[in-house]
Amino acid sequence: MFVAANRFRVIPDHATAFEQAWLTRESHLHEVPGFMTFHLLKGPAAEDHILYSSLTIWASKDAFEGWTRSEQFRRAHAGAGGMKGTTLGPPQLEGFEVLQTIDG
Repeated sequence: MFVAANRFRVIPDHATAFEQAWLTRESHLHEVPGFMTFHLLKGPAAEDHILYSSLTIWASKDAFEGWTRSEQFRRAHAGAGGMKGTTLGPPQLEGFEVLQTIDG
């Protein structure tokens, strides 16, 4: 398994718009082979931003990389430019190979 996380430092005055853009978008993730799960996470607030992360779990790193080259990826990110100015800089992508999973 592979986990891909994007970290966003959202300016507090834009948090509601940021959340609505994510919650109402067409993700197209379910159309891509190897996609397993998506989470939108809201983290702690600092003085100048609120931390958010989009977290996707994939069957493999190859499946994630296939998503980034897909037509579904292009469609899902077509409106991303409209969020410019809502964050402190671009998102930071972090990728992780899963070494262990313990289910509850």
